[in-house]
Amino acid sequence: MYLTGFADEAAADLDGQIRATRELGWHNIESRNIDGKNIHNMPDDAFDVAAGKLEAAGVRINCFGSEIANWGKKIADPFDITVEAVKRAIPRMQRLGTKLIRIMSYGILRDRPADDQMADERFRRLREIKKMFDDAGLTCVHENCMNYGGMGWKYTLKLIENVPGLKLVFDTANPPCTPDYASGAPDKLQSTWEFYEHVKPHVAYMHIKDCRFLEFTDGIFNKAEFTWPGEGDGDVVKVVRDLVETGYDGGISMEPHLSVVFHEEGSETEADARMRTYVEYGKRFEKILADCGMDPAKAR
Repeated sequence: MYLTGFADEAAADLDGQIRATRELGWHNIESRNIDGKNIHNMPDDAFDVAAGKLEAAGVRINCFGSEIANWGKKIADPFDITVEAVKRAIPRMQRLGTKLIRIMSYGILRDRPADDQMADERFRRLREIKKMFDDAGLTCVHENCMNYGGMGWKYTLKLIENVPGLKLVFDTANPPCTPDYASGAPDKLQSTWEFYEHVKPHVAYMHIKDCRFLEFTDGIFNKAEFTWPGEGDGDVVKVVRDLVETGYDGGISMEPHLSVVFHEEGSETEADARMRTYVEYGKRFEKILADCGMDPAKAR
């Protein structure tokens, strides 16, 4: 088991992301954005500079938090858009020695019922995406976000059935603020523990965030209050205890999503508060690990 996180929540620039990682005593970053650009969309010269800084710091990018087929991408859009993103990501992953990349299964079609989501086209595309990464010796992991697979555990299992060998990154906070589409009840939310129990044989990677549902909205995401790990409805402690007890040996990535509150009277800047919040989140998660019987030092 090893600890990592979306360090762009600590700082926009890579220097700050590296600093936060080192302060925690960790050696890994799940890279999403650097200076506001996703790592597979950065200009070549900026990526070259980032690669040099990571090597000099001894910090590894363990996973690309990519935008490939994510909730903002439409299944009706040309597949070439996705293919080009995959082609950009592969050589960059190979240069950095990164083996994992987070993908999704395209945004939910909100003008269609749950059983009419162009599923066969999603399956076809993900088979192609997976093959491209497989052929390069890399592994894509699908996240249960606001996409087809994130509509509930039954949809994720249907995805795996039709994309043989697909691995998952399981996010603990997405279920409790997402409708359970399989139930047909518009106001029933998913259960993190129930989702996890059904898909855990396919889980190769974990995202830790926590939240409380507030209200349904007309937008893509329902309104939620994000919390410290273990203080929301994401069954974080229960899931982590199960991971420890069953010998899980993959990565666990922090994704705080917390609102940052900074104290101007103490001359703390917003950037300082972001850094402090991220590091505190990591330390609180380490305490959860310890309470569940795992020495955090062995996962750093």
